[in-house]
Amino acid sequence: MAFERITVDPDVMGGLPCIRGFRIPVSTVVAMVADGMTVSEILADLPDLEAEDVAEALRYAAEAVRERELPLRPTA
Repeated sequence: MAFERITVDPDVMGGLPCIRGFRIPVSTVVAMVADGMTVSEILADLPDLEAEDVAEALRYAAEAVRERELPLRPTA
């Protein structure tokens, strides 16, 4: 899957995946969604972003998790 709006540059934010070269990490956008913010609220807080940036950040995060095995605690 290609991500056109996600950039990784070792000279920007220590190489964290960011939105379109801005100093806005994907993790920041995903955390805002997780905290219950709407896309409109995120765009108001981060006016450089577009709605598609938020959607692609979520797709990127989903793909990143899909590619890893995460340890789960055994159920009791």
